[in-house]
Amino acid sequence: MVERYPNRLMDPKTGFCRQTGIYSCLRPPVPLPPISQPLSAAEFCFSIFNSTFTDGATTFSVNTTTGEALSYSQFVSQVRSLAYSLQQRYSLCQNDVAFILSPPSIHIPVVYFALLSLGIVISPANPLSSNSEIAYQIQLSKPVVAFVTSETSHKIPSLKHGTVLLDSPEFLSLLTQSNIVNGITKSVKVNQSDTAAILYSSGTTGRVKGVMMTHRNLIAMMTVIHHQNTNQGQGNEKPPRTVTFFTVPLFHVFGFFMLLAVVLLGNTVVLAERFDFEEMLRAVEKYKVTGMPVSPPLVVAFVKSDLTRKYDLSSLQGLGCGGAPLGKDIAMRFNEKFPGVLLVQ
Repeated sequence: MVERYPNRLMDPKTGFCRQTGIYSCLRPPVPLPPISQPLSAAEFCFSIFNSTFTDGATTFSVNTTTGEALSYSQFVSQVRSLAYSLQQRYSLCQNDVAFILSPPSIHIPVVYFALLSLGIVISPANPLSSNSEIAYQIQLSKPVVAFVTSETSHKIPSLKHGTVLLDSPEFLSLLTQSNIVNGITKSVKVNQSDTAAILYSSGTTGRVKGVMMTHRNLIAMMTVIHHQNTNQGQGNEKPPRTVTFFTVPLFHVFGFFMLLAVVLLGNTVVLAERFDFEEMLRAVEKYKVTGMPVSPPLVVAFVKSDLTRKYDLSSLQGLGCGGAPLGKDIAMRFNEKFPGVLLVQ
């Protein structure tokens, strides 16, 4: 019989090793795809998504600001079309960097997945950043092309392959190409060790930093999420589909990860171009939102605002609170006001 904890210096109850001062996870390891296998984060998410047999008519994303919506079949079709269009019209090379400066919209997930599938590095930034902040981020990531809107395009300097306006008829035409040869793009070998994204730190200490994440990083995170989701099912039964209202921006690392997870699990995401508390409550009622990530100030708003009584929030099942500590008193008051909603910190 093989000992599960051969290291006598590691506490089998906590995983703490007295010699190294390191905690080790006590759960069984989750297998990852072989590192030698060419695989992009987009392909990995699509492979899991396809295996769940999600109905193509299921809503993938909704822009509550404009009312626009995309089904999963439309989303996948637009990703393929955009990837093909970018190969045909732009001389982008694998590992080139694409800078993205746009408020949340149903187009951003399409751009992310199309670029990831081509091995193009995604570098999204806060559209509210100043010109000098954007210039510094561009200096860090060295993009060759930018995906912007009419409102943010003036912040982008001249780039090798110019800018693509996400709110232009030309961009929309890239999403609906009907002449894709054999329905596929040219084969691109994306190694898991390749950089997938350059995301920016908040600059809390020192200047903003560009954080490089590989496809392997993203695949590992998505594998854990898939494993946890699978274990929640009853036998072969798929866990209930969730509808998540995104209060976190898509350029932020948390929002970026969550977006990949939504596709991986075949769930629905509700986006707002600019956050407004009452608009969020209205969206919960209209789209039967089941959960959302929140910050402590938003929990306080739930507790204190009378607007919560104006809308039907009965679909809410859970809120995930992070970013800062939440006071015990506020947590207790939230639980008293919303006894059917799980508040996770």
